[in-house]
Amino acid sequence: MAVRHINPAGLHRSPAFSQAVVVEQPAKTIYIGGQNGVDAEGRVVGPTVGEQARQALHNLATILESEGASLANIVHWTIAVVDGHAVDEGFAAFQQMWDPTDPPPAITVHVVAGLGPGFLVEIDAVAAV
Repeated sequence: MAVRHINPAGLHRSPAFSQAVVVEQPAKTIYIGGQNGVDAEGRVVGPTVGEQARQALHNLATILESEGASLANIVHWTIAVVDGHAVDEGFAAFQQMWDPTDPPPAITVHVVAGLGPGFLVEIDAVAAV
């Protein structure tokens, strides 16, 4: 399997995301449903985007590890953050868990009116192994 991170000339190049990611077959893809900042008992872990984003990323890593993969295998994130809350806290949590030597995935961020009760962030992802 070959994974290529695309950042064509003429587009902004960021250390935080790739403009696109191409996965050449054959590959196993893992589609991870939206993860919130909840622990194994389903309790919201804290009142901040940073705390909840760290837990959501931990949940994603747990799912990936169960399939023999890691966060480095993620090719696309979709992140929803409740309006009025600091998106920067979520990016800081990402930077704590992401290996900066790995090429960053493509990313989409949505600011939303609301999520489930107490939830400030939700992250889904696609990984290629």
